[in-house]
Parts: sequence; C-alpha cells; structure tokens
Amino acid sequence: MLLRSLLDKANNQRISLFRSSMPTTTKKSGPKKKSAAKKTTTKKTTRKKVGERELVYASNGESFWVSDGRILNSLLALHDTLNEIEKETFGNHVNSQKNDFADWVESVLCDADCAADLRKAKTAKGAKTVVVRHLKFYRL
Repeated sequence: MLLRSLLDKANNQRISLFRSSMPTTTKKSGPKKKSAAKKTTTKKTTRKKVGERELVYASNGESFWVSDGRILNSLLALHDTLNEIEKETFGNHVNSQKNDFADWVESVLCDADCAADLRKAKTAKGAKTVVVRHLKFYRL
C-alpha cells in the first residue's frame, strides 16, 4: 500500500509538472455585445416587366393628327413618325407651353410613365429615345 501511494504521488507530481510547462491561454468570455438591430427598408417599386403590356391602338376618332398630315394610332406609329418628323413640325406639337404627344400618350394610350418621360424630351430625337425605351414594355 505504501508503494501504491508513492506511485500515485509521483503520478500527480508528473501531471502537475506537465501542466505547468504548457502555455495557458484562456479566453475571457465577458459580457456579449449586442449587435444593433439593422433597420432594413424595402422600397416598393412597381417595375414593369419587359413585354408585359399589350400595345394599345387608338380608334380613328382618338388617333393623333400630326400637322404634316400623318395619323398616329399607337406608340409604334409615334416611333416611326419621330424618325422622320421635321423640326418645325415637331415644334408645332411640342414647346415650352405644351406637349401634344405626351398628352395623347397619357390620355388615349394610357401610358402615364411614357407621357411623363416625353414631357422631359425637348427634341424629336429625345422623344424617340423615350418611346423606344417604353416600347420594350409592350408585346409587339
């Protein structure tokens, strides 16, 4: 029994020597920081999908009569006309006081977004760019 206690004592000393020779690193687990709740705001956007809408054709009574004699019944016809329209003819319908094309697109073709963008266009080329951009939303 004496031998057994001496062996146990030696074993305990060896273990304690081994433990003391090893580097000790301890992580302090202090109070955890609470992360601030991030506020996320989601914008509701009504984005039109490409090719989603059906192209609107105006009836004969609601067609747009250009001052050079052309008759427009759709956004596609407006695009073709804006390719060839004279500066003076365009000026008859669009100036600082009015924009007949935008008014017609909004009231007859029911495309308020296109009409709003057309009101910003000051030239036939700019108006054509607007129409091309908005034609992408239609099934042709």
